[in-house]
Amino acid sequence: MAEGFDISEATLEWLLEPDNPSVRLNTLRFLLDRSEHDPDVLQSAGTINVSPPVKTILDLQEPGGHWAPEKSFYTGKYKSTVWTLLVLAELGADARAERIQAACEFILENAQHHASGGFSQQGGRNGGQVSDIIPCLTGNMLWVFVRFGYLDDPRVQSAIDWIVRYQRCDDGEGKVPSGWPYDNWEICRGRHTCHMGVVKTLKAFAGFPKEKRSKAIRQTIGRAAEFMLIHHIFKRSHNLARVSKPGWKKFGFPLMYQTDVLEILNLQLDLGHRDPRMAVAVELVRAKQCDDDRWKLEYCYTTLVPVEKKRGGE
Repeated sequence: MAEGFDISEATLEWLLEPDNPSVRLNTLRFLLDRSEHDPDVLQSAGTINVSPPVKTILDLQEPGGHWAPEKSFYTGKYKSTVWTLLVLAELGADARAERIQAACEFILENAQHHASGGFSQQGGRNGGQVSDIIPCLTGNMLWVFVRFGYLDDPRVQSAIDWIVRYQRCDDGEGKVPSGWPYDNWEICRGRHTCHMGVVKTLKAFAGFPKEKRSKAIRQTIGRAAEFMLIHHIFKRSHNLARVSKPGWKKFGFPLMYQTDVLEILNLQLDLGHRDPRMAVAVELVRAKQCDDDRWKLEYCYTTLVPVEKKRGGE
């Protein structure tokens, strides 16, 4: 998200503080363009799994690869397995750890609907009911598994197929799709496409190597990106004078199924999109920079282990 900003020495010093190797690693890789083989990059990556909160999270894992409560892997917000695995991926935990592999297998076995590839909020035989598949959860889990090295796994490929086939990116115009999987979960599949499913689709595919993006994936990215651009990221597409998602103007971490202006802008930039319709969102980020060249964490969820300290905000 450095584009359009002059990154000050004070900001870089903050982002490179050694007590947060996750932030330090991302700063080295994506702001300073260091190679994955750079000694500082390797040192930061190598300390993440033994640093708090990652080590504490891994130590709390139950036998079988889950975090309690076992059967409420999604509905146990925000301390159960789906959310904890998402936090580990956000923090850049080393996927080679046996406990992370166990958690991945637990979710693939219990949360993924085996026949369709989508991810369900309720477990059960064959990965739960198709009626419980949620678009934002499917996008988030696809991102997690790509992050943890599962991209070529047939189960993950089936999740890609689900998103490409069923993720909506329409703006409440025209005929609403009907039939499975559109007839359940009005909040996710109402007349207007749910923004969360679109954003998490962008998140999932932004993590793909370019050579792994098929024509269908590129088309899905294009539709999802344009959907957010016609909203100027956080406005109402049919009335740009109004804010559609006021909560997105507050920056948080981790975001879970939610999102904010900062995440959406980062995804657009990661996918190579530069568009004038992003300008008002960029200005919002710029305006939120504090006098000490930092940004405040304005909200955070209560996760299994605290991962950030809230610094204020209205």
